[in-house]
Amino acid sequence: MHDNRWRKMIPLVAGAAALALALGGCAPSRSADAADRPLRIWSGSMTPITHNFNPFAVDTAAHLTYGAIYEPLFFFNQLSADEPVGLIGESFEFNEEGTVLTIRIKPDLKWNDDADLTAADVVFSLGYGPNLDPDMVSAEAADATTVVVTYSAPKFTSASMILGSTWIVPEHVWSEVSDYMAETNPEPVGSGPYRLKNFTDAAYTLEANPLFREGAPDIKQVQDVGIDSNQSSEDLLKTGKLDWVGQFVANPDGVTGSGRIATMNQQQDPTVIMTCADAALGCKGAQTDPAVRQALNVAIDRAAIGKKAFAGLAGEASPSFALLPRDEKWLSDSSLATSPQDPDAAEAGRILEAAGYTKDSDGFYGKNGTAIELDLFSPDGWTDYNDAAKLIGAQAAEAGIRVNARTVSEAEYWTPVSNGDFQLALYGLTQSLVADPYSNYDQYFATSATAEVGQMPVKGQNYARYSNADVDAAVKAAGATLDESVKKEAYAKIQARIAEDLPYIPVVLNASQAFYNTADFTGWPTEDDLYANPLPYLSTASAVILTRLRPAEK
Repeated sequence: MHDNRWRKMIPLVAGAAALALALGGCAPSRSADAADRPLRIWSGSMTPITHNFNPFAVDTAAHLTYGAIYEPLFFFNQLSADEPVGLIGESFEFNEEGTVLTIRIKPDLKWNDDADLTAADVVFSLGYGPNLDPDMVSAEAADATTVVVTYSAPKFTSASMILGSTWIVPEHVWSEVSDYMAETNPEPVGSGPYRLKNFTDAAYTLEANPLFREGAPDIKQVQDVGIDSNQSSEDLLKTGKLDWVGQFVANPDGVTGSGRIATMNQQQDPTVIMTCADAALGCKGAQTDPAVRQALNVAIDRAAIGKKAFAGLAGEASPSFALLPRDEKWLSDSSLATSPQDPDAAEAGRILEAAGYTKDSDGFYGKNGTAIELDLFSPDGWTDYNDAAKLIGAQAAEAGIRVNARTVSEAEYWTPVSNGDFQLALYGLTQSLVADPYSNYDQYFATSATAEVGQMPVKGQNYARYSNADVDAAVKAAGATLDESVKKEAYAKIQARIAEDLPYIPVVLNASQAFYNTADFTGWPTEDDLYANPLPYLSTASAVILTRLRPAEK
């Protein structure tokens, strides 16, 4: 599954220079050029781009690994309640108990090296590395296009993750890989609409896959570039050197005013203060105390952050981590619809004092002679996050909590986030694929999705190192049923607990702005046809869009 690392906003001169070299220093100026040149994307990568196309290396693999080269079985459109769209898969069905899943794949499929893609590859993939579900008892190929998977527990609610977030890989390649996490897979063999043409650390180019099941896409080449700041990307977009980006732009009219670029803002993914929460798993710092997290939660001024850091373009986040109003029926308590928008320093003080903290002569809280002092970092060049972190530091100080905001390079960001060597990080969670928050709870809050500090989670993205037995039991119960009343009861338990424990402190719903070139390319999603979310950093959805695009004819 692709996480929000793809929302990377990124030192101006260096980024522009690298891109100029990658693009040959020229910009397209006429629609006629679109048929002869790559469609140019910034999916969020900073330079140097890592030459890694391992779909299991979720924090280091190049973005177009996901969807354009490797695919899941089905595409679940998070903007729609429609049935999932078959990619490799043709159909699927559960038995009455939800413990046996039968998957039928499309016939006559090929890998991009001309080897046959069959049910045996799907069986292999479902049992390989982090794809393996601990509840899976067996996976068998009934014939060349039919897979039967048996589980020890019902998997109704897990369907979108099994079918929409499991990367299918060729057995004849990956069976020879001894260490799937160390593998960089520089010459990827996938089933998607594109294959790798060339790679540099400034940009890499994919070309249309002639063996793709639907035929080679109309967009013959796609180039994903490395840029090191939001401003660089915005400037390059305005001057015609980029065609598709997903980033924060405070004044979108300045980009779209010429009529060449269109935009869409889907407020879906929560920006959070991610804490390393559990001391038992090796986290260190005052943030391991729930009282400190609770105090910080009420100390911050979300309304000011939304206005000043996100230019009023972000939405209000919910501590339930359900997406509202989409997931309204799953919200157990209306008081959890939104996090507090206004700061309450007095309440923060009451929470801390009840937990045994006292103020020092400088007005900051501490305990046993040690002041609370927390480190909050965000990647340099993610301008909205950087501004938000500064505001959080100032607002926390008003409540007597010392939070030191700093920026770091991309590598200095992802390494500690992945291995748990941090206290606080501004982070973006990705939203569930369907109108049901189950995957958020399973991927970000379940103990099975985390690891001890010093290790990366093998399955899931619980980088907060959060672990709660009641939450685990409720996640398991929700995943095992189609009964809405049972799921609601389980979700009520999860929502109450995570809103109190706050391993992820909600800040805003991201201003998830996409900008795309409608003058040179047609077929983009519109408000009337939201067939996929038009953010280029999203897994699978971005590849679905690429297959629908074509050069504009004028």
